Amino acid sequence: MIVVPIKEGENIERALKKFKRKFEKTGAMRELRSRQAYIKPSVQKREQKKKAIYIQKLQREEE
Repeated sequence: MIVVPIKEGENIERALKKFKRKFEKTGAMRELRSRQAYIKPSVQKREQKKKAIYIQKLQREEE
């Protein structure tokens, strides 16, 4: 459970922003979206390899 302590006189907008940031860091929404459809482990590994190759290519071009 995410807890955001609010100090006396603190703006509620700032507290909401802190809550949103903490919620985003937990990755709950990403996990929910990924669980909407089953992806086979072999397909996941293939996608991870493709992403790693793409990132390496970008890093090589940057050098």
